This record gives sequence, C-alpha cells and structure tokens, in this order.
Amino acid sequence: MTDASDRRTAPLSRPRVARRSRLAYAGALGLLGFAAVALAGVLLRPALPVDETRYLAVAWEMWVRGDWLVPTKNFELYAHKPPLLFWTMNLAWSLIGVSEIAARLVGPGFAALCLLLTGRLARRLWPERPGIGSAATLALAGTMAFSLFGGMTMFDAALSAATVGGMLALWRAVLTGRPRDWALLGLALALGGLIKGPVILIHLGPALALSPLWSGGRITWRAMARGAGIAIGTGLALVALWVVPAAVTGGADYREAILWTQSAGRVTDAFAHAQPWWFLAALLPALLFPWIAVPAVWRAGAQADWSEPELRLCLVWGGTALLLFSLISGKQAHYLLPELPAAALVVARLSPGCFPLRLPALVVAAGALAGIAVAAGLVPLGRADALLHPRAVTVAACLLVLVACLAALRFRGLAGGAVLTLGTVLSLNLLVGFTATRPLYDTHRIAGVIAPFQTVGIAFYGQSYHAEFNFAGRLTAPVETPATAGDLAAWQAEHPAGVIVARLDRDHPDWPPHENIPFRNAPYAVWHAADAPRPESSP
Repeated sequence: MTDASDRRTAPLSRPRVARRSRLAYAGALGLLGFAAVALAGVLLRPALPVDETRYLAVAWEMWVRGDWLVPTKNFELYAHKPPLLFWTMNLAWSLIGVSEIAARLVGPGFAALCLLLTGRLARRLWPERPGIGSAATLALAGTMAFSLFGGMTMFDAALSAATVGGMLALWRAVLTGRPRDWALLGLALALGGLIKGPVILIHLGPALALSPLWSGGRITWRAMARGAGIAIGTGLALVALWVVPAAVTGGADYREAILWTQSAGRVTDAFAHAQPWWFLAALLPALLFPWIAVPAVWRAGAQADWSEPELRLCLVWGGTALLLFSLISGKQAHYLLPELPAAALVVARLSPGCFPLRLPALVVAAGALAGIAVAAGLVPLGRADALLHPRAVTVAACLLVLVACLAALRFRGLAGGAVLTLGTVLSLNLLVGFTATRPLYDTHRIAGVIAPFQTVGIAFYGQSYHAEFNFAGRLTAPVETPATAGDLAAWQAEHPAGVIVARLDRDHPDWPPHENIPFRNAPYAVWHAADAPRPESSP
C-alpha cells in the first residue's frame, strides 16, 4: 500500500492527467473570460462618477505635478487613500502615454492577479487535489460581486491581491517557520498599507494572530509571535519609506490625516459611509451569489470536515473580517472584496463536481425578465427611465442574460457559475455602453466645454465637487468651489471671462445658462460669467 506522500509523488495515470489538463484549461478560460469582460467594461462604459473619476483625477494631478509622495485632489491635499494605485496608473502612463483606458485597466489588472494568486493558494493548501487551483479561479471569477467590482477603478481589487498574496506567505511561514517567509508576509502587509492603509490588518491580522488555532498544531504561540514581529516590522519599515517623507513634505495637516484621521478616526467615527452593524451581514447573499444559492454546495458543506486546517484558515479569514467591519462605523459592500477569495476557496474545496445551477439561473432569469418588463414600459421608473433608451438595446441585453442562464444550466458546476456571472456582467456593460446611460454619465461632455477656460477660471457651484472633470478635461489648475451666492459674486468679479458649472435644480447662477448638458441623469448647465447681467448705473 502507498501512503499519502507516495500518492502525491507517484506518476499520474492517463485519465488523471487528462482530467487535470481539462481542469487547468477551464481555469485559464475563466481568467481569460474575466479579462475579456473587464476590458469590454472599460471600453463600453464611462469612468463612473464620483469614485472612478476622482481616482483618475488624483493620478492625473500626480502626473502633472510630478510629485509621487503627496497626492492631491483638485490640487488640494488628498489624504483619503495611500498612493500605490496612483503610482501604478502613473507607471502605466510612463510606459505607453497618458490615456484613460490605460489607467482604467489597472484595477482589472489587479483583479486578474488576484485570480491567479487565488488559484496558486488553492494548490498550496490542497496539493493532493488535482485541478483545485483552476476550480478556485473559476469560483472567484464566477462570484458576481468580484467580477463587478474587479472591473472598476477602485482600490479593493488591488487590496484583494495583496491579501491573497499575504495568505500565501502566511501559509508557507506556518509550515516552514523561515524568516524569509515571514518577511514576505510583511511585504504583503506593506503593499496593502500602501494600497488602502492600515485596513490591511483587518484582512490579514486575524489569520496571523490565530494561526496556532487554525493550523492544527503546525505552529506554537511563541513561534507565531516571533514571526509576527518579523512580518509587522518588515511591513512598517517598507511603508515608512513613503510615510516618513510624505509626512514631512505634506505638512502638519497631511501628517495628522494619514497617521490618524484616515485610519483610527474612521473606526470610531465614520465621517462617510456610516451604516448599521448588520449592514454587511444583510449583503452577504448578494456578495456570495451565485454560490450561496446552490443547494449542492450547502449539502457538501454540511458533510465537510471543518476541523481541516485549510478550511479553518478560510473561515478565520472571512469570518473575522465580517465581524470587524460590522463593528466599524463606516462600511460599504466592496470592503469585503478581499474576503471573496476565501469564499471561493471554500466553494472550490467543497464543490461536488458537476452540480446543477437551477436556483441561481432562475434568480438571474427573473431579473432579466423584469428588465424586459421595464423596457416595455410596464414598470414606471420616473427619471431613471431615460437611462434605458433605446429600449431595443435594453431588451437585447436582457435576452443575452437569459442566454447566459441557459448556458449555465448546460455547463453546470463551477464553469456554469462563471458563465452565468460573466455573461450577466457583460450584458450590464453592453447595456450601459449602448444606451443613454453612457452619455448621461460621461464626464467628457462637460469637461470638453469647460477645459478651454482653464486660464480664465472655472467654478463649480451649488454642491460638493469631487474633481469629476479634472482628468477628462486634463485640467492643470483647480476648479474653484464658491460656497455661497456672495462667494460666487466675488468669484465672478475676479474671473469675468470664466465659466460656472451647476445644476438647474439646485443653487445656480440667476441668469440663463450658456449650455445645458445633462449629467448623472440630472439637469446640469454651464454659465459664462460674461453673460451675467450688469447692474444698471445710477442716473
């Protein structure tokens, strides 16, 4: 008889080699499918305000100013996020020139890297299971939330890649105890810190601190503490290479923001995105779709041996992040994106093979049929109805979703789930790209009108400005933001040839606009200061 180690090293039979080859082929197709859908999204839909346009503007101002230490938004200090995402965009521009497409491919590029690392982590966790890496790749690509958010210009895909890379290093460090593996974990901590700040500790810290519990005796508490010291020390040293010079260069306000306000301050008092404690738990069905709607996965989970260290790692990884983010005041759905690889690993490990996808396909098909009903005018949408014209495109996109549902039923299993998810996301991209949604959310329309007035002055009035037009207009000077009618009058006096952007349904200049340009499905307009009525001179 042969033991487990013999089975791992023995030559594989032809059927097993063929099966492993097919599984590897399926995983590669899943990765390519995600990349194709993400590329289609970049080409079809505009950069969405306010998040994507804001991050493009910060990267653009870094490029214009030539300052890679202290980011700015609308040419004022921007301490909300560390600079690694902006560095990566600038690196892309350094190689191929400034373009929106190049910058917007950075986020999906990190998501693709996360898919690759998730497959590699699966192979490290379960080396005796042929095709487990491809299964994990398919499971993650087939997770609807990952494929949606992973195609956007946001920080969370990059943070997800850093988190999975950190878990790879942690697993190796627990097995080997080598200082270099703990240092690699420190590198992952540093990259996560440079991507989104100390929040990387929520994603990696619990798995590190609790490693003696989930590892099945592979590491002692003392060895964990020693390794954690190496990892945290390495991470802090690497992050300090940016933090120290940035804190000195940026001044007292920037120093306080990056060292306190944007880290610990967010935990105790969310000044944005405050939600109740149960918010993320209520979103779990959407975040884990379609796998959460597959009865076969639930049955496999009920029969699984959850004392297995690899499964325990995934539970600690995902469960502690959910708990900690629920306790933190500010939270959004995409904050849990770095935990979706843990869910994908569990799904891949428990996958019972070629299971049916009837319930997820039924849910998605119901949504598509509802979309057709909306396009037919059976469901009133009010002002949002304008986004779905021409209606024929809306119907076609919904029909494509139905085709994806049928294909998912045909392929079944993890491949079927990936087809269902990627087909649905592709349909959404087509819907945005070929309906009125694209021009109504495209910043280039207003940016193209106001950009020629940079030298004489641009103002944004009546609401907060998030640098929506700075990159699209390639602006090299700040847009002024007068807060009151008196401030606006003073700005007009100083910039008699300038232009003003505002909404007609909010505070706006009291003379007729020069041009009406709907934006974000709202009535925006552009006023010329030169058109303002002049006060009548006294006799």
